Amino acid sequence: MAKKDRMSGNEAVSYAIRQINPDVMPAFPITPSTEIPQMVSTYIANGEMDTEFIPVESEHSSMSAAIGSEAAGARSLTATSSAGLALMWEELLLAASNRMPVVMALVNRTLSGPININCDHSDGMGARDTGWIQIYAENNQEAYDNFIQAYPVAEHKDVHLPVMICQDGFITSHAVENIELLEDEQVKQFVGTYQPEEYLLNPGKPVAVGPYSLSSYVMEAKKNQELAMERAKAVILEVAEKYAALSGRKYGLFEEYRTEDADYIMLLIGSAAGTAKQAVDDLRAAGKKAGVIKLRVFRPFPADELAEALRRCKAVAVMDRCESYNGNGGPLGCEVMAGLFRKKIMIEAVNYIYGLGGRDFTVNDVYGIFEELEDAIGNNRPVEQYQYIGLRKQEAHSE
Repeated sequence: MAKKDRMSGNEAVSYAIRQINPDVMPAFPITPSTEIPQMVSTYIANGEMDTEFIPVESEHSSMSAAIGSEAAGARSLTATSSAGLALMWEELLLAASNRMPVVMALVNRTLSGPININCDHSDGMGARDTGWIQIYAENNQEAYDNFIQAYPVAEHKDVHLPVMICQDGFITSHAVENIELLEDEQVKQFVGTYQPEEYLLNPGKPVAVGPYSLSSYVMEAKKNQELAMERAKAVILEVAEKYAALSGRKYGLFEEYRTEDADYIMLLIGSAAGTAKQAVDDLRAAGKKAGVIKLRVFRPFPADELAEALRRCKAVAVMDRCESYNGNGGPLGCEVMAGLFRKKIMIEAVNYIYGLGGRDFTVNDVYGIFEELEDAIGNNRPVEQYQYIGLRKQEAHSE
């Protein structure tokens, strides 16, 4: 039976961790994820869970310890943000290549510099090619639900890959919302007990973890990782279907909002989807055929599925909350457009950059973007690609 409560996103994820009761949690504090290890360690101190909490000297060490404990056969997790994730870079690749189903709570925050502690997706997107599954949340409820679904995905025999459960720093991590929680026993049964086939502390079956790989084998290892990532799509959907039967809340690779007959669609990730949905409701009331697609799963990237969802619209605005510095667009924009091209779907697609370093993204911004798309199609006007939304204008100075 669902329990109603009010929680911040960090509280919701911490509550899910308590219910799952993993074996080991190494962690090092960094804003805005610091509350998660703080709350989990409090649960442990109060005897509400028996997870082994390991305070370490850095985020690099926390991921190293998570890999070590996972290799020993223990269900492991950690939490971090921003520069903490960047410091884990080497270890992220090792966790994925060693096929360790570690789960990480990533509270998205911009990467320096300039120094800033607010939200954008530069940390998660910077780690997009490390071999981790990445699942993003729009709100606190989704952060909670996604975390509970993480271990059944990561530990599935067809996957065995680490998972990042991402939420927007401060916007969801610290804001309090109404939330529905599952009973402890429901979560325990849904997640199940971790029973790895192979692990270092199994005396009956010695194995090597992370050995040096000669050139004759590296490509095969990488291909096996890639195949596991492909299979993860079906597993994510399978786990989501089971979770829907338990909770009544449905999840997919992405969510479509009022897109059935939409001429113009905005595609984006995370908390800004709520702003876009509100704007779309307003535009629909004014007779405009607008819609939103909120991407939930960025890795594995659902290129074909997104292309099919966009096939019938006239134009799409692809919104990136980070800069890729490639002179061509953000990571989401590049991947969506590549997917459209491969499927030979020739619709107008415009990439926008928004919300860097916590810059506000408003319903008026959304109105303006949809108006620009409509003008481009209706009046055959070219649209500037790779625009920054909400950028402060430079003032002209007289000599």
